[in-house]
Amino acid sequence: MSSYDVAVIGSGPGGYVAAIRCAQLGMKTAIIEKYSTLGGTCLNVGCIPSKALLDSSHHYEDAVKHFEEHGIEIPGEVKVNLEKMIARKQGVVDMTTKGIQFLMDKNKIDVFEGLGSFKDATHISIKKGKGKAETIEAKNVIIATGSKPSTLPFIKLDKERIITSTEALELKEIPKHMIIIGGGVIGLELGQVYKRLGAEVTVVEYMDRIIPTMDSGLSKELMRAMKKQKVKFALSHGVKSVERKGKKVIVKADNKKGEEVIFEGDYCLVAVGRSAYTEGLNLEAAGVQIEERGRVAVNAHLQTNVPNIYAIGDVVKGAMLAHKAEEEGTLVAEIMAGQKPHIDYNLIPGVVYTWPEVAAVGKTEEELKEAGVDYKVGQFPMRALGRARASMDIDGFVKILADKKTDEVLGVHMIGARCADLITEAVTAMEFRASAEDIARMSHAHPTYAEAVKEAALAATDDRALHI
Repeated sequence: MSSYDVAVIGSGPGGYVAAIRCAQLGMKTAIIEKYSTLGGTCLNVGCIPSKALLDSSHHYEDAVKHFEEHGIEIPGEVKVNLEKMIARKQGVVDMTTKGIQFLMDKNKIDVFEGLGSFKDATHISIKKGKGKAETIEAKNVIIATGSKPSTLPFIKLDKERIITSTEALELKEIPKHMIIIGGGVIGLELGQVYKRLGAEVTVVEYMDRIIPTMDSGLSKELMRAMKKQKVKFALSHGVKSVERKGKKVIVKADNKKGEEVIFEGDYCLVAVGRSAYTEGLNLEAAGVQIEERGRVAVNAHLQTNVPNIYAIGDVVKGAMLAHKAEEEGTLVAEIMAGQKPHIDYNLIPGVVYTWPEVAAVGKTEEELKEAGVDYKVGQFPMRALGRARASMDIDGFVKILADKKTDEVLGVHMIGARCADLITEAVTAMEFRASAEDIARMSHAHPTYAEAVKEAALAATDDRALHI
C-alpha cells in the first residue's frame, strides 16, 4: 500500500493548487480524480470552455455588427460554423488540462484515476470503472470534489432539450429560442453566447433583478446593456413547470401578480446555481460531518471535525469561485506545514464574463446601508474615456464606495470592457487598506480603461473627477 503525507480528492482549481503547494512544501502528495482528465469542472465544463465560446461568439458578433464601422469590409455573408467553434473550445480545454498534468509531473505528485472514497480517516479506496479498487494511506486528506449543477425538484433534465451548462457547451445546433431559468452568472454568460450566434434568448428570473447577489447598480446596467443586445428578461417570475414535447420545450411561470405566463422554445437551460458534490466519498466511514445544503462542515482553518481531514472550494460554504478554491487550497497546505496564512473572504472578487464584463469586490451599497455604515460614492462612466470611445465599448461605469470619515475603500463595483482584469487593482488597493485618495493620486496610463478607476476615486474624494 502506498503512503502519503497528503491525498487530495478532486483535481479542480482548488485541488490541484493544494496538491502543488503541498508538494512545494516538501510533502509526499497524491491527487485522486474520477474523470480521465484533470482540472475539474472549471477547466473541463466550466470557466475555461465557457470563456472560449464567449470569445468566439464575440468575434462573430464584431464581424457581423461592427467591422464595417471600423472600415473592414468582408465580401459575402459571415457564417457561423458551430461545429468548428465547439472544436476550438475543446482544443483550449485539452491544452489546459494537459498543462495540469505537466504540473503534476513537474512537482512529483502521484495521480490516481478513479473514484476516491474513504475506508476510514486515513485510508482511501480508489476504484476505476469496473476494475479492482486499490487503497492508499494518507496522514492528511483534502476534500476538493467541487460542485454540480443544481436544478428544481419538478424539472426533469433530459440533457437534450432541457439542459444544464454542461450540455450547453456541446450543442450541435444553434437554438431558435433558448429559455434560460436563472439570471445569474452562468445563465447570462451562456445566454449571451447563443444570442450572438442568432438564437432568441429569454431569461426567466425569480428575483426582481439579474445577478441579484451583486450591487444593484451593476444589475441595472448589465440588464440595460443586454436588452440593447435583444436579450429578453422576465423578472419576478417563479417557474412552476418545464415540459418537453418533441423538439419544443414549454416553461410555465407565475409573475409577481400571480398570473401564469407561458414561454415556448426549443431549448431550456436550467441555470439556478450549483450544489456541493460529495457523492461516493463515503464520508460516514471517516466520520466527517455534513452541514446544510450537503456541504462539508469546516472551521476557520477549513478543517473538518476529523482533525486530519480538510475541505475546500465549492464543497464548503462561501462563493463558488475557482480563485476562492485556489486560495483555500494554498491556505490548507500552508497550515499543514505550520505556517500562518490567511484569507480575507471580503476581498475575493466576483466576475461575470458577459460583454460588458462585470466585476466587484468588497461591500455593496445594500450591505453598507444594512450595516449602518456612513459611506460616500464616487462613480465614473466608461463613455467618458477616450479609450472606450476608440474601441466603441462605452457601456458601463466604475463605482467606488469609501468610508465617509476615514476615506478607506469599502467596495468597488464596475461594469465595462476588461473589468475582469481591472478589478485586481481594486483588490490590491483594498488588501493594503487604501483610501480613495490613495488611488486618485496614483498615475494611470492614458488612454486606458483603468483611468475610470482613478476618476471614480477622484469622484469619491471631494467629488473632483476631472473628465465629467
